[in-house]
Amino acid sequence: MYDASDPRAALAAAPATVRPAPTRFAGAEYARFYELPPQEEAEGLRGWYARGQNFLVNHVEAAAGAILARAAQPDEYVLLLPDAATRVEIEAGGERRGLDGNSLAFIPPGDSRVTVKAPGRMIRLFTTRAGDLAARAVNAASYAEPHPNVAPLADWPAPPGGWRVRSYGLDVPPEPTRFGRIWRCTTFMVNYLDPADGPRDATKMSPHHHDDFEQGSLVLDGAYTHHIRWPWTTDMTIWRPDDHEYCAAPSLTVIPPPAIHTSRAEMAGQMVDIFCPPRRDFSEKPGWVLNAGDYPMP
Repeated sequence: MYDASDPRAALAAAPATVRPAPTRFAGAEYARFYELPPQEEAEGLRGWYARGQNFLVNHVEAAAGAILARAAQPDEYVLLLPDAATRVEIEAGGERRGLDGNSLAFIPPGDSRVTVKAPGRMIRLFTTRAGDLAARAVNAASYAEPHPNVAPLADWPAPPGGWRVRSYGLDVPPEPTRFGRIWRCTTFMVNYLDPADGPRDATKMSPHHHDDFEQGSLVLDGAYTHHIRWPWTTDMTIWRPDDHEYCAAPSLTVIPPPAIHTSRAEMAGQMVDIFCPPRRDFSEKPGWVLNAGDYPMP
């Protein structure tokens, strides 16, 4: 359900399918990094980890000289640099290149190394195939058993130009017919939402659900309240009360399917939506995925 001014109101309706009613629901996951000690501390950096079924988020505060390295990474991952003053050097796939802040990069499988040249916040997104990192998540115990209703992770096609570091600037002007600023790779879709300039209009909320994929909502600045409601089924024993959770920055909320959800900015702020693997419905909208030419659809 979207307000007429919301670009998502133009999404094509999902084809009618006969889905069995869920027999179990998972709760939402809330990781308020600002309330937690870091799960990782090394020279020049402090890192927090939280996960969903298919993906994990590593929020890092890094000083100049800090190094984030991966060896034998099984798949493509994301490096997001939200602060304009940050600068890093990336070594991966046999290349070395600098990257300024206010940007994101997709880093190929295999060995990689990110050296911080100018400090700032860094967010890395990995699939949970990176088992060593998934084990560090503050909510790792919640996934001792797989959560229900989430489709298995399946990668999208490899880029025709081969594996390499691909980077994109975040400073893309808003477009009324496009929802946020969306990029995708083989494993992730990242929507760097248009920033909130103040509290969201309470008469223009967007309650909706996803049949079989999680949504990660990463608050980078400001604060948001996540409103989440689970469907009622014939089995009253699996009903869950609604959530109305206030999450400031930095924090990650993982919204499970098929819960109905919407988020309200409580002040000026910045939120990023994370999907793993990419969403087909967003990808099918012309012009919505800003790097669609680099990564083909299945």
